[in-house]
Amino acid sequence: MEDKTVGFAVCGSFCTHAKAMEALEQVKARFARVIPIVSEVVADTDTRFGRAHDLMREMERICDCRVIADVKAAEPIGPKKLLDLLIIAPCTGNTLGKLAAGVTDTSVTMAAKAHLRNGRPLVIAPSTNDGLAASAASIGALLPRKYIYFVPFGQDDFEHKPTSLVADFSQVADAAQAALEGRQLQPVLLRN
Repeated sequence: MEDKTVGFAVCGSFCTHAKAMEALEQVKARFARVIPIVSEVVADTDTRFGRAHDLMREMERICDCRVIADVKAAEPIGPKKLLDLLIIAPCTGNTLGKLAAGVTDTSVTMAAKAHLRNGRPLVIAPSTNDGLAASAASIGALLPRKYIYFVPFGQDDFEHKPTSLVADFSQVADAAQAALEGRQLQPVLLRN
């Protein structure tokens, strides 16, 4: 187990939360400390994929740590240099757009801003139905940025959702390890 502190942030791509919890388990098995973070939407929204409260309790069980769920609680991540690495899995098109534009109005975007100010890696696992449409510009803007790495991703259902992109959640822990070494896990774009 590597002696690192990793933040694991979850955004509202609710259909991928089960895969995100599997990835969180793998990250926790690899790194000594994992701090769970959720967006306000995740903290407040029950869906057909599960209840918000249950998801946060599961994250707290896996990490043995309270969930950060608001901007105020996320802000100290930067000044206190709390994290060696931050993972956003899943990262929605909305959050991709905010990161690309420098908008900081959620717990997850605040965690990212606060963390990046320390020049430490941020790993993004995109999950968005418009990844090859409106969110493509955001992905393109983030790909070359210093300290930002992506979990390999591809089209998840090109016949029924031709613009949808989703990360391979089984590669989150490996992408995190590569980012700590200053490497982008390859290939970034996966074939279906």
